[in-house]
Amino acid sequence: MKVLAINGSPRKGGNTELLIREVFKVLEADGIETEIMHVGGKEVYGCTACGKCRKEKDGQCHIKNPVLNECMKKMEEADGIILGSPVYFSDITPELKALIDVSGYALRGAGNPLKRKVGAGVAVARRAGAMTAFDSINRFFLITEMIIPGSSYWNVGYGKEKGDVLKDEEALSTMHTLGTNMAWLLKKIN
Repeated sequence: MKVLAINGSPRKGGNTELLIREVFKVLEADGIETEIMHVGGKEVYGCTACGKCRKEKDGQCHIKNPVLNECMKKMEEADGIILGSPVYFSDITPELKALIDVSGYALRGAGNPLKRKVGAGVAVARRAGAMTAFDSINRFFLITEMIIPGSSYWNVGYGKEKGDVLKDEEALSTMHTLGTNMAWLLKKIN
């Protein structure tokens, strides 16, 4: 089994990645393979509603979007998907939003290969907006008919500078519980 995480943060090694890696620790200890991809800071484009993906039914974006096309291929291959984002003006980053819009439209038009995969969101905020970002990610999982495991609290953490989130003990505990529940659910489904 494999879990793919897609990080919407442009900060390599930043707080969002650190929380994703906390979930990975638990998954890997349970024998589940993990991989992280970064869309934050990459050149990606949102959906233009050209309709070509729906016509071709190939699960790919037909405007110049190689980063998102690679993500979508890996999402199809994964058993579980984690989407992570820092909060930018009360919501997810534009790169993660582009991924959600493009993959939601293209993959649903290709027979919805994400259906019944396990999906978990992770959001990091300096002070506020984490729940809005977390909700945006979860709506993607719900519209693609994915299954969302719960945790001991919402999958959010708080911190501004790189590494600050590692001081958020409740966030770390929540990520460990999320990893445990995600592994359990993956094993039940597969």
